Amino acid sequence: MPRILRLAAAQMGPTQRAEPRDVTLARLIALLEQAASQGAQLVVFPELAFTTFFPRWLLSGEELESYYEASMPNPQVQELFDRARELGIGFYVGYAERTPEGLHYNSAITVGPDGSILGKYRKVHLPGSVEPREGARFQQLEKRYFEYGDTGFPAFRGAESWHRPIMGMLICNDRRWPEAWREYGLQDVELMVMGYNSAAYDPNGGTTENEEIRTFHSNIAVQANAYMNATWAVSVAKAGNEDGSGLIGSSVIVDPNGVIVGQAKTLEDEVVVADADLDAVRQGKDKMFNFAQHRRPEHYRRIVDQVGAQPPA
Repeated sequence: MPRILRLAAAQMGPTQRAEPRDVTLARLIALLEQAASQGAQLVVFPELAFTTFFPRWLLSGEELESYYEASMPNPQVQELFDRARELGIGFYVGYAERTPEGLHYNSAITVGPDGSILGKYRKVHLPGSVEPREGARFQQLEKRYFEYGDTGFPAFRGAESWHRPIMGMLICNDRRWPEAWREYGLQDVELMVMGYNSAAYDPNGGTTENEEIRTFHSNIAVQANAYMNATWAVSVAKAGNEDGSGLIGSSVIVDPNGVIVGQAKTLEDEVVVADADLDAVRQGKDKMFNFAQHRRPEHYRRIVDQVGAQPPA
């Protein structure tokens, strides 16, 4: 019996700093309903889906704390969980987490069609800086507002109605790091889900990258790593102009050959749907990327022992 899972990439247009939370939640629910009307079983939302991308601002006090979720779900987002359960559809969603101990993480969860949380992930590869760049109109302060993720890369099983795929989660910058994908590949992952808020310009102040090349980098990172780990992948943007700061779109659904089978065409709220044959991962896993036959970890020591690049003497 084929293991077919209908996936939806629920791209969001911009969320302005002044947009009320209930308006954003209504947009998420509308996207969920649109995906469900097309038969989707799993919807992937972006990183920090409930808020604007607040790390671009130097913030403190009540406004900063207002962007974090003390629990998931909570009264501000419960309606999304309730509607998904009514529709019998699951979802991945990214959010800013505040723990009971007062720690802050850039986090994501995958929720099953019954409303249960199947997996949780905290972003490992935080971009940007702790201190703001003097004179810059926009910042990238994730290192200031979040701790480095402490969950590692735990794979988990999807819902029974999804044919129990082995799943993994990433968040934004993580998708650019092959080590993260290989951690999941070594757990036999079949489906990777991730959201992002990626600037349409160099957020660290450079001038050598434009929207076109940054979009290309976003897509090729997902395509190459999906191929090299023989997995389906769904990578979903929050896109467009947020308070004068551009975000790339190009949300994609990618098959285990690295081929884009669904792609967003706008920078607005948009749903892209594709059917994933989960057994299509076997071609790569049993042949080219049969890890048991071909990997040689005794030669990979530098990857885990070394952080910065060190040229030869």
